[in-house]
Amino acid sequence: MRLLLLALLCLLPAATLPAAPATPAPMLASTWRGDQPVHAFLVSEKLDGVRARWDGRRLWTRGGAPVPAPAGFTRGWPAEPMDGELWLGRGRFDELSALVRRVGGTAADWQGVRFMLFDLPAHPGPFAQRLQRMRELVAAARSPTLALVEQRRFDSAAALDAELARVVAAGGEGLVLHRADGLYRSGRSDTLFKYKPHEDAEAQVLAHLPGKGRHHGRMGALLVRTADGRQFRIGSGFSDAQREAPPPVGSWVTYRYSGLTGNGLPRFPRFLRIRHELPPPEPGRPAAATR
Repeated sequence: MRLLLLALLCLLPAATLPAAPATPAPMLASTWRGDQPVHAFLVSEKLDGVRARWDGRRLWTRGGAPVPAPAGFTRGWPAEPMDGELWLGRGRFDELSALVRRVGGTAADWQGVRFMLFDLPAHPGPFAQRLQRMRELVAAARSPTLALVEQRRFDSAAALDAELARVVAAGGEGLVLHRADGLYRSGRSDTLFKYKPHEDAEAQVLAHLPGKGRHHGRMGALLVRTADGRQFRIGSGFSDAQREAPPPVGSWVTYRYSGLTGNGLPRFPRFLRIRHELPPPEPGRPAAATR
């Protein structure tokens, strides 16, 4: 009997591990094509952080893993589900990503991290109404770790382009356009858009190709394959340290590119970072095919 009780006790931690809530998939931005009136949208900076969702009690990554934030980080947050981005600031994604993946981080480690709120998945109203509700929630919480992503309106494509240029020049990624009358809908949206001077995507590392010249004796390029089977090389964007210790074969990387060639391959692909957590697949689309 004693052995049976010990065996049951050993099983308890696994049985009580937190599981991601059964909430709808997040709404995902499409690429802005400039074919809708700019004044119909609320515009914000696209933050280069770690997307996260708050279910009213716990904080989760987009992929469904619990965020190991220290005790007190979410103190005072509302019981209402929230969609947002964990953020440390421009150019600090790698530092933030490592922190989110680390178990046992202290309050000092998380100093400066904020949850930048940009939507309310459970709110039934259009985005303009959701924005007003977000303002109320942030004001009531009075939490140093909860902030609202600033939203602005622009009256012309020229004004929007000027804002994009300003954000990129300051080190930002680009813009997000959210149609003011758009409802929150899971999956790829026709009312939410990203507007950037380049595109990002994911691919899996198949092989390390040897370098030449200055890179002789270390990795010169990655041979990669996208989720839909396209193969190509990524030969730029790496630091010397990354060429000495390249992303492992089998891992997924995020790359940046400027449109597609006539053969449908990414034009000027450039390594951005290792993708430690892949987004869940969208219905009808292969895993890791989208951002």
